[in-house]
Amino acid sequence: MAKQSDDYKEKFRPDADAALDAEIEAALGGMSVEALYDATTPQARQQQRGEQPPAEGKGTRRGRVMRVTPDDVFVDFGGKTLGIAPYEQFDEEPKVGDEMEFYVERYDPAEGLLILNRKGATQTNVTWENLEEGQIVEATVTGTNKGGLELDVKGMRAFMPAGQVELYHVPDFEGYVGQKLQAEVMQFERGAKNLVLSRRNILEREKEAAKEKLMAELAEGQVRRGTVRSIMDFGAFVDLGGVDGLLHVSEMSFRRGVKPSELVKIGDVVDVKILKIDREAGKLSLSLKQARGIDPWADALTRYAPGTVVTGRVTKVESFGAFIEVEEGIEGLLPVSEMSWQRIRHPSDVVKVGDTIKLVVLSVDPAARRMSFSLKQAGPDPWATVEERYAVDMIVDGHVTRTADFGAFVELEPGLEGLVHISELAGQRVASVGSVAKPGQEVRVRVLEVDKEARRMSLSIRRVAELERPASSTEAAPAAAAPAQKKKKQQLRGGLDWNW
Repeated sequence: MAKQSDDYKEKFRPDADAALDAEIEAALGGMSVEALYDATTPQARQQQRGEQPPAEGKGTRRGRVMRVTPDDVFVDFGGKTLGIAPYEQFDEEPKVGDEMEFYVERYDPAEGLLILNRKGATQTNVTWENLEEGQIVEATVTGTNKGGLELDVKGMRAFMPAGQVELYHVPDFEGYVGQKLQAEVMQFERGAKNLVLSRRNILEREKEAAKEKLMAELAEGQVRRGTVRSIMDFGAFVDLGGVDGLLHVSEMSFRRGVKPSELVKIGDVVDVKILKIDREAGKLSLSLKQARGIDPWADALTRYAPGTVVTGRVTKVESFGAFIEVEEGIEGLLPVSEMSWQRIRHPSDVVKVGDTIKLVVLSVDPAARRMSFSLKQAGPDPWATVEERYAVDMIVDGHVTRTADFGAFVELEPGLEGLVHISELAGQRVASVGSVAKPGQEVRVRVLEVDKEARRMSLSIRRVAELERPASSTEAAPAAAAPAQKKKKQQLRGGLDWNW
């Protein structure tokens, strides 16, 4: 049976094979079977259509998103050249039609596609062979040196200069050791195995993108939270999250005469009010005091009506008076004429910076943010009853407050001062006032004259001894305690009468 079958094949197969071969030949049109399989590849199909496969050279190309899947993004570069990039490299979901730049990693002839990495995305498969300037890589900080950071990128040693680590100065880099950082390739030399990275470039682009977005959201009058980045003599710069604004010293506090460094520190988180926006220049004017609360001057007239007795702190002393702060943000002037009931040479003779004193409010102008005070009116006028307390020939104690060429001024009590003429300083001729009397010196003086209306009093030092001499030999009370009226007509020993 088997032999019969073989005989059948031998008899009829040649004709069948010949017919099949003729059919295949007609279908292939003279093409071999191997060529037929090669023609099914994308590259062969392009060649059949007269197209050339894209160059395999690496570099940056701009393309348009044509399709998005959960895993990949397909990009059209024109001329029927397509590429594919991982979806995970996009921070935000790309949209069909978006144009952006990509790095060409390689060409895949099997798929007929360019293998892409989105520009700005972290490249995971980097080697010395496929490194390019501008690539974003992930680097691990392995150490520090005086110049910056030492890093590792997929086994490649790299260096990041100190100025390329952050947007702002970093005093200590030890905290970066062990961290993974996104960095941009700045320079590299394959032969020397040198790789220089920058993180600052990435941060600057991120800040610029955040700035554009934030500037579109900001509006004058808004209160925003920011971080103090730097402090100058004229104010501070506050970062609102990508946009720096100027916080002028005048907008830091309602108080005057304070330094920015006394109010804020670098790194402080503060709430500020946006006063002005210059969108073209990208500048903001901020206010700290207006974000904190109500202007204390708003109801100052109610709380500090004229005639009100207040307690204030001396913040500044000038030749024309002193500035007094009664609360944070409210400051007024104490004129030199309102410091004492007697004439003074300079305000510093009465008050010093930091002194706390009682005052009477004279005037309040909330609109002009001005207030004036009186120190002398906060207490009784010592000259009102001076004739009842000081009579001619009375001997009293006082201290020298100041000297002049013509004599020395002696204060008997606060606000009450008299003049000891140079001729009344000593029994002998005095060459200069300073040789006998000095400011601060305690002295005993004899009252020669009291002029309540002119607010003047004439005193004598040399005549104290002359008046006290008779009293020293008796048990009588000191002359200073004796009524002056009893001595006016008293004949002194030696026949002299001092009631001139």
